Amino acid sequence: MRQAAKTVIHTRQTFYDEVSRLSLTSNFMASVSGRLLADDPIAAEAITRSNRSNQLHWAAANISHPGEPVPANTDAETLAIARYLVRRGISEAAMVETYRLAQSLSLRFWLKAVYQLTSDPEDMRELFDVSERSITLFLGETISAVHRQMQIERDNLTSGAHPERRAAAMLIVDGAPLDPDLAEQKLGYQLDQGHTAAIIWSNESTTNLADLDQTAELLIHTTHGRRALSVLASADTRWLWLPGANNPDFSAIRSALGQLPGVRVAIGTTAAGIEGFRRSHLDAIETQRMMTQAGSPQQLASFADVQIVALLAADPEQANRFIRHTLGDFEHADPELQLTVLTYIHEQCNASQAAARLFTHRNTLMRRLIQAQALLPRPLESATVHVALALEALQWRDARGRPAGRHR
Repeated sequence: MRQAAKTVIHTRQTFYDEVSRLSLTSNFMASVSGRLLADDPIAAEAITRSNRSNQLHWAAANISHPGEPVPANTDAETLAIARYLVRRGISEAAMVETYRLAQSLSLRFWLKAVYQLTSDPEDMRELFDVSERSITLFLGETISAVHRQMQIERDNLTSGAHPERRAAAMLIVDGAPLDPDLAEQKLGYQLDQGHTAAIIWSNESTTNLADLDQTAELLIHTTHGRRALSVLASADTRWLWLPGANNPDFSAIRSALGQLPGVRVAIGTTAAGIEGFRRSHLDAIETQRMMTQAGSPQQLASFADVQIVALLAADPEQANRFIRHTLGDFEHADPELQLTVLTYIHEQCNASQAAARLFTHRNTLMRRLIQAQALLPRPLESATVHVALALEALQWRDARGRPAGRHR
């Protein structure tokens, strides 16, 4: 049993991804609006971490004390799931069914590990019998702990002004018919104006949650006293709508985020009216998804930053072909050299402006451009748009060598 438990510790991440994918796409895991949790990148990531945490918790206990009862896993990752499930309208019954699905997949994997350790039918029967009881009791205790936490979270959710604002905002985002005057009353926010949506979140358990509120205040400060809307989406996620017809200036926010590690900000487009309220938030969600799945180190990104890359990411194989065809050997060049070329293009091929933006000498920039020209399959001046698109896609491409898109 100890040997088999050790195989769980070294299980590849792909197994946990598959367990989470099946759990998240189950019809049980749809919110009250009918959306699957798989469409929420933060909830999806949290559930993936929780699945892995449960597997490792049980395996570690059986390495230390094989076959003995394993206490419930009540670490921060597991209890955080309760917050996500409650705030997305998932019932306790659905939570139980989803955990049972994960249990079934885990037992199937465990059986394969057992088969590799012994061919003796009696040993195999006894080992599987003991471990099956252990896994079942462990997950039962863990489900009870999550169930209790969901009840606590539901009690917290139904008190105060946040639930009403969150419910009204979600109805608008989901496209439900809602009287604008009634919606404004519930939100305490004017809908007949321009909006720029923002999502503030953290997927690191060590992040100080007060930093999220501080970031929200910094964003609201850009409205110069106009009334913004802030919604507590979950313990570690804030939704914001900033009023105004023009794109806010977030340059000061980018600098401040350097002092707030773990905090991430996704910005939507600026659009008007109740449909603009909805569209901007959906664009912020898409930006958040790109930032999360690409593993981008950027703390703040806007929809404009990811829009073209999101289109390319719809077909990862075609995107990779486009990058290879456009960049040639330059695809594998030094990142500093690639940044030089991208900045040069962004500055409309003005060497002096690009050098100033990069804080380097013009002669240094010109030498780098000559190096880049030697690696590119076509002269830069004849392919600036394509090169810029390919470099943008390359910046967002994840570590597995493909643009970050929806996992298939």
